[in-house]
Amino acid sequence: MKHKQQGREIRTSFKVRGLGALVGWLLRLYSVTLRIKVVDHCGLTDRGKHEKPLLWCLWHNRIAGTLMARRRVFGWRKGAVLTSASHDGAGLAAVAKVMGLEAVRGSSSRRGSAALREMVRAVGRGLDICVTPDGPRGPRYQLSPGLIKLAQMTGSPVMAVHIHFGSAFRLKTWDRFVLPLPFSKLTIIFDELLDVPRQMDDDAFEAKRIEVENLMRSGADDLDLHINDHSERERDSG
Repeated sequence: MKHKQQGREIRTSFKVRGLGALVGWLLRLYSVTLRIKVVDHCGLTDRGKHEKPLLWCLWHNRIAGTLMARRRVFGWRKGAVLTSASHDGAGLAAVAKVMGLEAVRGSSSRRGSAALREMVRAVGRGLDICVTPDGPRGPRYQLSPGLIKLAQMTGSPVMAVHIHFGSAFRLKTWDRFVLPLPFSKLTIIFDELLDVPRQMDDDAFEAKRIEVENLMRSGADDLDLHINDHSERERDSG
C-alpha cells in the first residue's frame, strides 16, 4: 500500500510539474502581447545601481503579471521565488523555472524554517527573492512576518512591487488571482527601497510589519473588491 501511494505521489508530481512548465511557456508567449509600462521609484532600471540582491514583495494575486513583466523587462536580474511545499507549489516552481527563476520550496505552514534558511543561502548567491507575503492561502492582502524575518537575516532591502492592469480576468480563487488580457496594458510600479533593522524588539518588529503591509496595500487598486465578488472581467476606464 505504501509503495502504491508513493507511486501515485510521483505520478501526480510529474503531471503537476509538466503542467506548470506548459503554463510557463504559455505565459512567456502571452507576455509578448502586453504593453508594459514601468514606474521606477528606486532606480531598478539602472543596471549599475542595485547590484546586491533585493527582496521583491508582491501580493499573491499579482504573481502572473509580475513574472511576465520581470521576464520582459528585468530578465537580466537573477532571482528565486518562494513557493509552497504542496503540489500546487511544485507547479509554480515549474512555471518559475521556465520564466528564468529558481524556486525555494516551503511556506509559513510547511517547511517554513527550512525555506527561510534556503532563501538566505539564495541571497548569499546573489539572487533576488520574490516573496508573496499573503500566500499561499491568505488572508488576502495581509502581510505575514516571514518577509520581515528574511530582511533581518539577509540585510537586503524590501522592494514593494505593485501591478496595475488595463484589462484583466479574475479567477474565482481566495485571492481573486488576476491575469492580464492579451494585448492589454500592464503597469509595474517599484516603490522606494525599505531597509529593515537587523535588531528589533517585538514591538518594533510588528511596527515594521505593519509599515510594509500598509505600503503594499497603498499600491493595490482593488482593496474594495469583495472576496465573494465573482465578476470575471474588469476594465480600467483609463
